[in-house]
Amino acid sequence: MAGEPDPTVTTPVRPTTPSSVADHCARMVGHNWRMYGAHRNLGADSGDMTTLRRCVGSVLDIGCGPGLLVVALTDLGHPAMGIDVCPIAVARTVRSGGAALRRSVFDWLPNEGRWDTALLIDGNVGIGGDPHALLERVARLVSGRGLLLVETAPADVDERHRVRLDDGHGGLGSPFWWAAVGLTAMLRRARETGWAAAEHWTARGRTFVALRRAP
Repeated sequence: MAGEPDPTVTTPVRPTTPSSVADHCARMVGHNWRMYGAHRNLGADSGDMTTLRRCVGSVLDIGCGPGLLVVALTDLGHPAMGIDVCPIAVARTVRSGGAALRRSVFDWLPNEGRWDTALLIDGNVGIGGDPHALLERVARLVSGRGLLLVETAPADVDERHRVRLDDGHGGLGSPFWWAAVGLTAMLRRARETGWAAAEHWTARGRTFVALRRAP
């Protein structure tokens, strides 16, 4: 894969606004590539809303973090659920009034094949370091003409790195793979995995693409 580093090299991922370890876990497990911090504590911003307003029907937020998008979707009237591997993230989502499960996207999930919309926001298309496998998995989660809304990397990249979470106090977690995929690579990978691009747009310096299952 282009840009793939030596697998023995790891890159620490640190929060932009260090706070408690609990907040760090909730932010970073689902949203670590772009390393967002502050706006995830303030709620869905206007860039997020350009995506949320494109959602249809039931929505699955993959890598939901503290659940701000899940709560916003619920407020907009969508049946919505988030998934995240971090228990603190899931607990925060539930405390905020959203529905969430502690699951990997590659685990069995409720309503497989029946979700109307899936979200991969804040770089979550990088989950697992294998965008092909992730896109193929999401295709099995959504309905036949289901919608997938993806935020791509701001640069024209297609790479993966082995990263570790930094707790803000010098402690590093176990290494894991994470990918960064720009718009050009995202459109190519979508075609290769049976998705058709419906539109793409920018908001607040962020780039998004809407994908539909190809007929």
